[in-house]
Amino acid sequence: MFANFIYLMAMTIASPWIVYRMVRHGRYRRGGHEKLFGISKSKAKRICGGPNRSPVWIHAVSVGEINLIGSVVRQLRERDPGTPVVVSTSTDTGYDLAVQKFGEDHVFFCPLDFTWAVGRTLRRLKPKMLVLVELELWPNLVSMSRQAGVEVMVINARLSEKSSNGYQRVRPLTRPIFSRLSHVACQDELTAERFVACGADPQCVEVTGSLKFDNAPDSRDNAEVQSRVNWANIDPWHRVWIVGSTQEGEEAMALRIYDRLAKKNRNLRLILVPRHRERFDSVAQLVQEHGFKVRRRSIKDDRRGDQWDADTVLLVDSIGELRHWWGVGQIATVGGSFGNRGGQNMLEPAGYGNAVCFGPDTRNFDEIANRLINAGGAMRVADEPALEKFVEICAANEPMANELGRLARKVIAQHCGATERTMTCLLGPERTLARAA
Repeated sequence: MFANFIYLMAMTIASPWIVYRMVRHGRYRRGGHEKLFGISKSKAKRICGGPNRSPVWIHAVSVGEINLIGSVVRQLRERDPGTPVVVSTSTDTGYDLAVQKFGEDHVFFCPLDFTWAVGRTLRRLKPKMLVLVELELWPNLVSMSRQAGVEVMVINARLSEKSSNGYQRVRPLTRPIFSRLSHVACQDELTAERFVACGADPQCVEVTGSLKFDNAPDSRDNAEVQSRVNWANIDPWHRVWIVGSTQEGEEAMALRIYDRLAKKNRNLRLILVPRHRERFDSVAQLVQEHGFKVRRRSIKDDRRGDQWDADTVLLVDSIGELRHWWGVGQIATVGGSFGNRGGQNMLEPAGYGNAVCFGPDTRNFDEIANRLINAGGAMRVADEPALEKFVEICAANEPMANELGRLARKVIAQHCGATERTMTCLLGPERTLARAA
């Protein structure tokens, strides 16, 4: 009940901001009833495939986590076809992508952490297992699941030093949450140590590695990539620079650099992929303000056969496509890393063999970033001049760029196997959900 009070207070204080986001950007409108009051009886019955069918419930908060769990969902379904696997998410973009990947009849919005919403969802789903992806430790969700006899597991667990220190400062409040976890499959040893320090049972914590390595692409030779190469009219002599998952300020920096470099190297081309849909229009305007034409992915046009000239910047203003767009380029800059946002997943562009770079702030992906850097498979650039130098060299020196990509792919190959270890963690040596329940 105390948690309910805190949540209500927080929602009251934040309500002007929430309303603004709803009106200005269309955020938080969908799934409101499901989030506030839990899943309906009819939907619970539908996504479980009928009454009295207890599912494995996987919660993946948004797009990144949805992309991550594909192999886990597939293997769970293959190993026990009789047990439904349902997926919840918290964002509109995550929901749309989950529907695309897993089917609408297996996806719902996760309830907010109010006791009535969580309780209703647990009663109607009756899950045999709750699987949280990376770090979604909500007090009511964890404690009420355990009280209902549901195992609660965290897969691909990560916990930054900052978050760990924060949890430990209020350990009397947070320790009960960590101590109720049935199992924690961590990305690395440091994360495992932090979970234990926060109160998780050491016997329930193990290192399985990062699912991101297993989910990294390994070939450009597929229909998804080739359809985008054709749409963009990319010629073999083009040197395509993709700046993906960008946040405010990063597109402007890329455009300034491109303006200077495109005058020296007329084979260079630029693709921008903003992270948030509400910024698509403003980024399109920004491209034009820098003197370039903009071609938007969302606008249906017929330019097949038309030459892509250096004065046109491609804007991928759609959600869930970045994974495939990384495959059309040779040079990749991972956004969210030139401020204080913690970076984004750099394994997807690395998996395609791109020459990958990112900014100074990759705290959310430090383990992966450091492995790539130490192996010579990626570079960290400090600022705009350093980024410009990296792109200029990679655009002009194809063998050097290719070597960066080769070393990055070697790192990925060396660290695969997390999916299999995660499945063993979820199911145990018996390898059946019926025995795990």
